[in-house]
Amino acid sequence: MQKTQKGLSAWQLTMMALGTVIGGSFFLGSSVAIHAAGPSIIISYILGGILVYFILMALSEMTVANPDAGSFRTFAAQAFGPGTGFVVGWVYWTGMVLAMSSEATAVSIFVREWIPNLSIAMLGSAIIIGVTLLNLLGADKLSKLESGLAAIKLFAIVGFIVIALSLIFGIFFTDTPVGTGAITNEPFMAEGIKGIAGSMLIVIFAYAGFEVIGLAASETANPKQTVPKAIINTVVCLVGFYILSMVVLLPLIPTADINENVSPMVAALDRWGMRWAGTAITIVLITAILSTMLAAMFGIGRMMRSLADEGLAPSWLKDKTDVPYRGILFSGLAMLLGLGLGFLFPRIYLFLISSGGFALLFTYAIIMATHLRFRKKFGCPPEGCQMPGYPFTSWLALISMVVVILSMPLIPGQTSGLVMGVLMTGAYTVIYGVMKYASGTKKSRIPEKGINRKAYNQGLSVEFSEELAKKEEKK
Repeated sequence: MQKTQKGLSAWQLTMMALGTVIGGSFFLGSSVAIHAAGPSIIISYILGGILVYFILMALSEMTVANPDAGSFRTFAAQAFGPGTGFVVGWVYWTGMVLAMSSEATAVSIFVREWIPNLSIAMLGSAIIIGVTLLNLLGADKLSKLESGLAAIKLFAIVGFIVIALSLIFGIFFTDTPVGTGAITNEPFMAEGIKGIAGSMLIVIFAYAGFEVIGLAASETANPKQTVPKAIINTVVCLVGFYILSMVVLLPLIPTADINENVSPMVAALDRWGMRWAGTAITIVLITAILSTMLAAMFGIGRMMRSLADEGLAPSWLKDKTDVPYRGILFSGLAMLLGLGLGFLFPRIYLFLISSGGFALLFTYAIIMATHLRFRKKFGCPPEGCQMPGYPFTSWLALISMVVVILSMPLIPGQTSGLVMGVLMTGAYTVIYGVMKYASGTKKSRIPEKGINRKAYNQGLSVEFSEELAKKEEKK
């Protein structure tokens, strides 16, 4: 029976995903990736887009079968046991809190250039409080705000592409066409495979955040139709805009002239006398980071509710309302704590970013491992398979995520994030072991092994439950 209640549409879910993904990692962080790979950065973004597509298809298959608020955390618990679900949920939540704390610091630094008398601590705290309060409005109102902010970022990218094309063909801003320009004198793969490999970490970060589609699935009226549509929209928009941006950027400026202290878009336009671009891109960058923080808070608030509902977080974080007020407020307080750590240890900014990056990469690896177990046990969901080339593509995405994680030390400043990520994962594993020991014989709400009908009746769709029951009867 078709659901009639209101919920997020495919377009709202797409804009929320774009709002999470397109942020500082693309507008600013892409400088590092471009410098490392040179013109072959185009290949890096194509490879990154393919990996994102595979991960999203795997997530979509599991989400359509079970549109649970815990998304990939719940799936991991059902596939590998509650311990894995506990570790994945808390590592993801902690990593996102650390990353968003650093983003608040970045926004404060940008704003302070215009209002130098305000302290970064005050600005950062105000931003975190504002993002937290806006999330209390609920999914529908937040998605409309997020759609507006995401639209600004998309218009900025489109605007850059149009201006760059006009320079390349000599239409409006110059009488002399740039043509192939700077790219003519550069070898396409100056650093070879090493350059592409060195850029992949930053490129994956630029795509990171799309998992909010799974976390928001429970807020949609018809996940079976909405989630796959939103995923296709997200992949097409991201890959298309990212690759087009790189294609038109390369003729405008030598990749050797791009550095991590300035947006590559600003550097390219400044080189051709468009100084006003710096201010415009800075405004967009601020909007992009705020948009990312809003969508990230949406996701981790629901992750915390999922953990609390299953007894994997303090009981006082449980929420019976549609909006997880307690989970959101708790996450906001944690971000304020992270911001405070940044001021106590000024060099902790890169540490916070890289730790958050590890959490995301770790999450994506778990999603693929879970999908392999999911399909091996139950085959395709009743709605049909979505993952092309299974199991080869699932293994490819899983191995790629592991390789990217192990490559973190190749990027200056990322080693500390890898160490922190490993320690964080180990700490949560120990904490779960202590909790399990302390609880004695008390059983978790999620079964240790397998997925039975009772478990699916708690969250999975009725159709998939019946399919599993039939398979059991045949054995």
